[in-house]
Amino acid sequence: MNYYLALENGEIYKGAAVDQQMASAFPEKAGEVVFNTAHSGYEEVATDPSYFHQIVVMTAPMQGNYGSTQNDWESSRLWIHGFICLQLQNTKRNSSWMQRLVDHKVPILTEVDTRLLTISLRSQGTPWGAVVCAASEKEALAKAKVLITETQKIDSDWAWLVSRKEIENIKGSNSQGPRVAVMDFGTKENILRELKSRCSEINIYPSRATVSEIERWNPDAIMLTNGPGDPAEVQDAVETVKHFLGKKPIFGICMGHQILGRALGAKTYKLKFGHRGVNHPIKDMLLNRIYMSSQNHGYAIDEKTLPEHIQVTHVNLNDQTVAGVYSEKYNCLGIQYHPESHPGPHEAVELFNYFVTVMNKKKVNANPSLLKEQTC
Repeated sequence: MNYYLALENGEIYKGAAVDQQMASAFPEKAGEVVFNTAHSGYEEVATDPSYFHQIVVMTAPMQGNYGSTQNDWESSRLWIHGFICLQLQNTKRNSSWMQRLVDHKVPILTEVDTRLLTISLRSQGTPWGAVVCAASEKEALAKAKVLITETQKIDSDWAWLVSRKEIENIKGSNSQGPRVAVMDFGTKENILRELKSRCSEINIYPSRATVSEIERWNPDAIMLTNGPGDPAEVQDAVETVKHFLGKKPIFGICMGHQILGRALGAKTYKLKFGHRGVNHPIKDMLLNRIYMSSQNHGYAIDEKTLPEHIQVTHVNLNDQTVAGVYSEKYNCLGIQYHPESHPGPHEAVELFNYFVTVMNKKKVNANPSLLKEQTC
């Protein structure tokens, strides 16, 4: 039998499976096929809920070469539907990452010409595909078509599928910090770690949390997290965020940024092939600097549809897309990339400080009686 990545447009790429998968039932799966340009961070990628139902092509040639530790995980499980690379560490000394993928039934395809595949993905956009085992290319394409059709039947609100379903409370490390409500669209653990170090308490809510549920706790500020899928398909969240505009400081990251944009009245659109990696240059006019960033998203805010009072404060220097928006009127900030990094550079982490101090103090200035309780 042979092992293939088959795309919905009929393109097919032959590769090799690892011994453990060849010896047992090969886990065939379908998903969106995307590429990531990071040279490290394969564990964070695979455990990031934003990669839900995606087959990830790693452009860096060597994967698994520094082993595996659950300390690097961004959630409690692997979300990807395939791991495609040129080489995967599989030696007596260390095959721990490969074994993680096998244990979690993630199909692995190695010895693939990832350079050729990435060029194709950049030219055609983000296709659906499937990793399959077949006797011929014709059989592989037929199997892939069935898998893709079945997988696409899932709920289109992907954020809800990966979100917590119950409210979770976390005590923060800063007793003088604010109490922040987190709307979970598929949050990375490092967002919660960054908040925990700056806040006194965090309440994490499902993506479809109601206004009354959040108001009952009366947070000082609201965080909108990253997550997978199309922001236009996320149910309830836009209306919930609209209610809090101008009432609570709001900080949105990635999917949260897109939800915030839609709540402000802007439209979102699908990028041709998305931004995924840790080497994307950003011009930050809020912190007044240029830095590299960690990114993972397939959608963006349409600048032409933003209301006049919304500032574009961050720009992706690769393609000039909107990478951040800020509203003085509503005291809200949206960032299209990951200031919590991991993997990636750390310069943008100061945006958490901006949220917790500068934005929170603006609310305090409007309510002097709350100064003692809310000053960080």
